[in-house]
Amino acid sequence: MLPTTSNAVREILRADPSLSTPERTRLLALLRNHGKADVEPAAIQKPEIRICRRGEVARMLGCGLRCLDNWNRVGILKKVTLPGRKRAAGFRLSDVVALIERQS
Repeated sequence: MLPTTSNAVREILRADPSLSTPERTRLLALLRNHGKADVEPAAIQKPEIRICRRGEVARMLGCGLRCLDNWNRVGILKKVTLPGRKRAAGFRLSDVVALIERQS
């Protein structure tokens, strides 16, 4: 497929509000691979990781900073350290959401 055709199809799919981003990517991959669905881009499988700071997590959970530090020490909620850093950057949003769901 020519790049101009691929760009035109991409823009048409982007204009359709009923399609999500993974669906658009899957359809474009199908077109590029001549209808073979077994070839999926690795970018679709990659989860989004967001790191939240202590204050933001404390507001979400309705607790204090010292409580978060205690939970980290006990192992309830683990801090994340970025590569090449010595101090923790914060907490994973997915871990915080899982903790909120367990509390409910």
